Amino acid sequence: MKNRNIFPLGFIPGSSSLLQLSRLRWGWALLAICFSVLAVAQYNRFGGWEEDNDNRRGIPEWERDADLPEDDFTFVRIEYDSYGDGGGRYRGWRGDPRKRWKIDYPESDLNLSFRLQQLTSMKVDPDALHLRLTDERLMDYPFIYLVEPGQLTFSEEEALELRKYLNLGGFLMVDDFWGWDEYYNFAREMEKVFPGKEPVELDLSHPIFQGIIQLEEKPQVPNPGDAERGRPWGITWEREDAQEANYRAYLDDKGRIQALICHNTDLGDGWEREGINEWYFREFSEKKAYPMAINILFYAMTH
Repeated sequence: MKNRNIFPLGFIPGSSSLLQLSRLRWGWALLAICFSVLAVAQYNRFGGWEEDNDNRRGIPEWERDADLPEDDFTFVRIEYDSYGDGGGRYRGWRGDPRKRWKIDYPESDLNLSFRLQQLTSMKVDPDALHLRLTDERLMDYPFIYLVEPGQLTFSEEEALELRKYLNLGGFLMVDDFWGWDEYYNFAREMEKVFPGKEPVELDLSHPIFQGIIQLEEKPQVPNPGDAERGRPWGITWEREDAQEANYRAYLDDKGRIQALICHNTDLGDGWEREGINEWYFREFSEKKAYPMAINILFYAMTH
């Protein structure tokens, strides 16, 4: 873990996982969050950030921490292999079913990173990263994000590396898949990671929902098109077999969440598409997607 010689109060080197240092540092930073600012300021871009010619899609950039640039929080997305077209719902990313890991990329990752930098005391890397599970740099990052696992496949090596990462204290967030067919595929692949271990459904009273921001429901975030179509009836699901948002978790022996499974919801769309119109921003980005992300990160960095 980068900058291992800088220990926050209460950190005991030697006995804990290599991932504990950054988790503690970023977790305490999140205690000073000012998320309510999001409701009243800085948002003046319905329709999206002004486009430019770089690969940030016009999302603002900022300087990294001058003193400890390598200790900034970096949002890490996982690359994986997938095959098939998800039952006709998607054909992957730009028509390539093997690139489903790229759905909502890079806007969702960069928007979330920008909001964390803007509205919290966290020091955040302006450049989100994507890695394979077999990348030797994986252990440098205590939080990883994986989307659209309805057709993913893990190799034996990837399953082994993910198990190692999670058992050493890492945190996996899985997002944006709908219906039981996609869920069962993901569960089969996770059986390679944790043989015999079943995920548990998290109750609304769990700290993941009651952390920095106390949520009154398990957030379900659809894509803007389905949100608009369901608006007259209050429908927020994308498929008939996905009407209820499920938040399941793989837990370690002490009850710590190792992998959080956000099923029948697409929090990433709430980050990526925050600028599409004011209604979607107020109803889904502000109320659901960003608050849930903040709570997830706070939990991940303090447990």
